[in-house]
Amino acid sequence: MQRRKIWAGLSSAVLVATPAVSQAAALPAHPHAVEAKADHGLLQLAQAQHKGHAAQPAKAKPADDGEGEGGGGTTLSPSLHFYRGLELIRGHLLVGGELIESGRWAESLPHFLHPEEEIYNSLREDLKSLNIAPFQVALKALSQTVKAKNKEAYVRARVALVERLDAAEKLVQEKEKDKVHFVLEAALETLQQSTDEYGEAFKKGRIANVVEYQDARGFVFEADRLIGTITEALNAKNAEAVKALRASLDDLKATFPTVMPPEKVVKDHGQFLSSVAKFELQLGNFR
Repeated sequence: MQRRKIWAGLSSAVLVATPAVSQAAALPAHPHAVEAKADHGLLQLAQAQHKGHAAQPAKAKPADDGEGEGGGGTTLSPSLHFYRGLELIRGHLLVGGELIESGRWAESLPHFLHPEEEIYNSLREDLKSLNIAPFQVALKALSQTVKAKNKEAYVRARVALVERLDAAEKLVQEKEKDKVHFVLEAALETLQQSTDEYGEAFKKGRIANVVEYQDARGFVFEADRLIGTITEALNAKNAEAVKALRASLDDLKATFPTVMPPEKVVKDHGQFLSSVAKFELQLGNFR
């Protein structure tokens, strides 16, 4: 979908990341080689855990789905494009983790396969230009543990991947200056992707594609987490506007009362688009 920016006051050349799960560890003198070795070790462990456990392959979304691109036809800076990709990966991990905690291993698998199959490839050039170590093997190691339905191995592989994501965000952050503006922009990009996913979930007014509904949920909740990382700075700019911004996010989150779709939808696609537009309009208060 073509996306029209209502809010035009932010620069897209600024990046920041606040780790959500763990503190990013300082990279060793030769991080790429050390991390690659560690990733392959995790992958071998995961494959060993998976051996002998049959799993039905998850149905992959079409290669031209667009989840890895972004910008709705616009060109994002490498930093913003990369950060957006990381947040989409985190959104998948968020909803996939929810499904695992409820014992829905099979339903969770697409959310651990899509980051590698759809998103990671679009980040390859950004990894090179930003001089960030690849982490594809860590993604694969995690999905292997999910296929094996091995909770202990899953937890270890997830922690390892999140540490890699945290470290990548930290490295890019060091190259940027304006934390608040960038996080707001990244949150908006993440929400815009959620509108695509939510629209694809519908057929004849009902949720027909559960995975797309869950994608949208993960991206909305990840955008909410992002805003939470800069709430203090936003309050310093305009505390009243923060209340309105939080209210718009709560309204969006209410679209997804549960990780599995409700029998009766809370919002149709048009209403959801309107809610995202309201969030976007609120951003003008923080220019």
